[in-house]
Amino acid sequence: MNISEILKDIKESVSKIDNIIFVGCGGSLAAQYPAKYLLENQSENLKVGYFSSNEFVHASPNYLGKSSIVITVSHAGETPETVKATKLANEKGAKTISFTWKKDSSLAKEGQYVVIYDWGKDAKVENSKMGKLLFLAFEILNVFENYKNYQQAVDGFDKINLIVQKAKKYSLKRAEKFAENYKDSDIIYVMSSGASTGAAYSYSICILLEMQWINSAAIHSGEYFHGPFEITDKETPFILMINEGRTRPLDERAFSFLSKYGEKLIVLDAKELGLNTIDDTVIEFFNPLLFTNVLRLYAEKLAEKRKHPLSQRRYMWKLEY
Repeated sequence: MNISEILKDIKESVSKIDNIIFVGCGGSLAAQYPAKYLLENQSENLKVGYFSSNEFVHASPNYLGKSSIVITVSHAGETPETVKATKLANEKGAKTISFTWKKDSSLAKEGQYVVIYDWGKDAKVENSKMGKLLFLAFEILNVFENYKNYQQAVDGFDKINLIVQKAKKYSLKRAEKFAENYKDSDIIYVMSSGASTGAAYSYSICILLEMQWINSAAIHSGEYFHGPFEITDKETPFILMINEGRTRPLDERAFSFLSKYGEKLIVLDAKELGLNTIDDTVIEFFNPLLFTNVLRLYAEKLAEKRKHPLSQRRYMWKLEY
């Protein structure tokens, strides 16, 4: 079944769906953030939950039950906490949709419905983990609420891969410069807003902390002025993603302050990178698909300069934890 068929099947098999719950760990949780943000922002009737897998297992919400759709995500499909979360959701009577790259994984066997996404350098953006999750959210809106901007969203998915490829080509020299300038940094903050909040979080915890052992924190642009801006100085690096759409003023406000009082500022602007060919009614939800893919290029160049492969780990998959 494809995503559209899965949701139509769910709609026909239950009397009511009143909540959608996103569950995962690390990058797989962050990849769900744009979908979660879309549903929270655009749905008129659906309650939305967003949980780290182990918290969901130990402290699941009271509304979890037969009127729930639980979406669980694990790249290789073997994250123990996520497999347990899927089992729990099944036991509670929820409909479970599991996303993974490996069709023969434990998660794929546990989910009632399974979506296999593409991964690797040749994967198209719309078929990636984040791409398919975002499409799922738009499809939920369309199937359960007849979403008025559905066709604009479909058009956005038709355009996003070409937009990203052009943006990566445009950004290559910038990524190389970033790697040269920041290869010796011991801390880099990452900031954005709106649907890209998860992209900032993922780059901070998965790329910088996990894969490069560089201290980092993700900061919401709207929260920057409520504490974090106190550490701004000429020596502290910030990566700022400036969104297209309604939260752009939050990012621009942060940019203005950082430009005045900071110096080490790395800016990715969705408008400059060509996202504005997507319709204004849905453009804000596509920002993270653009940023995540362009920032991956920045990560690869940084890893090369630091001679620290993105696959290198100190503890992960090596120790019992």
